[in-house]
Amino acid sequence: MAGNEKKHEDKKMIHIRINDQELKVPEGITVVEAAHEAGVKIPTLCHLDLHDIKMVNQTASCRVCMVELVDASGNRNRLVPACVTKAHEGMAVRTDTIRAITARRMAVELLLSNHPNECFTCPKNLECELQSLAEELNVREIRWEGERMDYPKDLSSDAIVKDSNKCIYCRRCETMCNEVQTCGILSGIGRGFEAFVGPAFNIPMVESSCTYCGQCVQVCPTAALTEAYHVDKVWEAINDPDKHVIVQTAPAIRVALGELFGMEPGTIVTGKMVTALKRMGFDAVFDTDFGADLTIMEEASELIYRIQNNKTLPILTSCCPAWVKFIEHQFPELLEVPSTCKSPHIMFGTIAKTYYAEKNGIDPDNIVVVSIMPCIAKKAEAKRPELTKDEHNNVDIVVTTRELGAMIKEAGIEFVNLPESEYDRPLGETTGASVIFGTTGGVIEAAVRTAYEWMTGEELKNVEFEQLRGMDGFKKATVRVGDKDLRIGIASGLGNARELLEEIREGKDKYDAIEIMACPGGCIAGGGQPYHHGNYEIVKKRQEAIYQEDRNKKLRKSHENPEILKLYKEYLGEPFGEVAHRLLHTHFEERERI
Repeated sequence: MAGNEKKHEDKKMIHIRINDQELKVPEGITVVEAAHEAGVKIPTLCHLDLHDIKMVNQTASCRVCMVELVDASGNRNRLVPACVTKAHEGMAVRTDTIRAITARRMAVELLLSNHPNECFTCPKNLECELQSLAEELNVREIRWEGERMDYPKDLSSDAIVKDSNKCIYCRRCETMCNEVQTCGILSGIGRGFEAFVGPAFNIPMVESSCTYCGQCVQVCPTAALTEAYHVDKVWEAINDPDKHVIVQTAPAIRVALGELFGMEPGTIVTGKMVTALKRMGFDAVFDTDFGADLTIMEEASELIYRIQNNKTLPILTSCCPAWVKFIEHQFPELLEVPSTCKSPHIMFGTIAKTYYAEKNGIDPDNIVVVSIMPCIAKKAEAKRPELTKDEHNNVDIVVTTRELGAMIKEAGIEFVNLPESEYDRPLGETTGASVIFGTTGGVIEAAVRTAYEWMTGEELKNVEFEQLRGMDGFKKATVRVGDKDLRIGIASGLGNARELLEEIREGKDKYDAIEIMACPGGCIAGGGQPYHHGNYEIVKKRQEAIYQEDRNKKLRKSHENPEILKLYKEYLGEPFGEVAHRLLHTHFEERERI
């Protein structure tokens, strides 16, 4: 345990014993943490420690982590939950006794006795932590058959489905929603057998102030919370001979999709993904990165306009629909601060149903735009009434990375062995600046790359701004642009966004530009990405891959994209001009906070 002592050399160490193994551990840690350091596995379910985003769920409600304490005489005297029991000097613990093993198995059996028996058709099949625990603990029958909860599914929102019958009352979602994201939507409802987690008064999700960030879905161990399933709509559109179906893929998809096929986290699968989409029957396959480059043209122009004309500062990036809904509910007095730019996939949808439709002689009524997104909130965003053009939705259907993975498997495509293909043209050329939209700090870095050259008239030789990078939830930085210091704030996770917005509202700090992403780490950790099950090393590998993809690009500044420049020359006119503003910008509105 020498390495363990060095790791905790600044902490007081105590002596404990787990399964007759002598250990020195830091004072104050729990038994489950001590066991982990000793290489002893204690099963957990409600417990979740996401130290990277400072979230710890310790409700001890499931009792799956029961262990047996041993007194000084060697007598086993009581069972305790390891996730909340603190280690103390001289403590002796057994995790492997019949009593402890039986208690853990019984806890799982009791949970299963009040759980729907529909694993084969459940959206979390093979991803369910309760299912995995039942297998791990060798549960072969449910000995206590009886009454079960019987609540209707909440299908009210376009983004999240709530199935209270599958809620095991672990309250992970509640901790995520209230302590990390600070949205305050979810709480315990009812008592005893009928207790579950939901919005206050069990109102429908669509009537709550939920931002649909999907982080509750990411941490839910069962299928009590899942994304709204829209795969069938996509297959229906593809198989309609009268429809021209376009698909676009967000930056973060390419560094996470491979995980669904057993590939290492952070594997870049762009070319294989394009091949798969073409084989599935899409008429055209495009990259949302094109929309991101377009966003930078507008957003950088808006930033410069505000700076040069003494307009409202800071400017806040508006790419993330969950954070936009957050500010509409929580900070309506700051609604003049966000950029009016539509998000990249919505911009792309607008161009697809105008410029692309005209160039190819296709009736916009017959174009279906499908967005593959890492984000559950994009599903709700696509249905916002202001995001239409001549009564056409900018984007018709949104599916998540997980849904795309399911479609590829359903189509019988061996993803790992696919050759690589290129995105279709036009609207297929992209830059490194657009790729980094997938991670926290990426949107503002991309904007700075363009704003620097436009404001100074000089070439930006080093395009990588290390001070804007990393996984920290709240960052402040200064970038020298000509004779001006551009003051920048970056927040990922809505709790950090709240802290940043409160600084702005109270005038505590001054910024010129701010980026906010609702999900901790950005889109790479979006609610629709492959489940990371609390392992943020996976998210970090995705981030590394995003930056590698940026370095792999020949063009790394959005304003150098030749197809973007052609689009402005042929159709949009000047960036931030009348046509661009009509097609590519939107507005936000105050929403009731419930």
